[in-house]
Amino acid sequence: MTAVRQDAWSAEDDLILAEVTLRHIREGSTQLTAFEEVGEKISRTPAACGFRWNSCVRKKYEAAIQIAKAQRQKRNYLKKQAPLVGSGTMASLASVDLEEGLYKNEGVSEETISIDAVIRFLRQWKNTIQDSGRHLRSLEKKIRDKEEEISALREENRRLSMQVNEVQTDYRVVNDDYKALIQIMDRARRLAFLNEEDEESKSRFKMDANGNLERIE
Repeated sequence: MTAVRQDAWSAEDDLILAEVTLRHIREGSTQLTAFEEVGEKISRTPAACGFRWNSCVRKKYEAAIQIAKAQRQKRNYLKKQAPLVGSGTMASLASVDLEEGLYKNEGVSEETISIDAVIRFLRQWKNTIQDSGRHLRSLEKKIRDKEEEISALREENRRLSMQVNEVQTDYRVVNDDYKALIQIMDRARRLAFLNEEDEESKSRFKMDANGNLERIE
């Protein structure tokens, strides 16, 4: 029974999946059979292999898939033409000759496809790593900028808090002084009013023609 793995796909797993699937396409087999073979090799389920192929790996091997399909068609054509040849030996020779000529004309073989696939994969992987590195550096820069911005905002908040405290202190002092001034002014007004009453209440006298003091109302 094939084990179910939860770990991520490695570059080697993707390469095995691509090579086996391309081989099955060339040989006229089904992709399901290819996924079952890959699953046995890398201890994954055929469904997981199929999902990985369709969602990720297939896009990287479009050219190789077209070549594999063309080879499959030519294999099928050669098989159909084999009964027309005089003998089984001649058919085999003709098939081999035609197939070798086909490979030479196209410059394609299973080894070539595998090497090309590896080269393409490594180049794409390198580009992916470079893009990831650039993205990571960009994120790190954004984090540093945000940290600096947060630090500046904290310092600004501290400075404004100090200013608010100073203003509140000044307000309390001014308010106390204002209340004291009001009290002094109110007291002074009351004293002035009392003095006026005292002045008015005092009796006044004047001397008449005979030399006597006469009270003035």
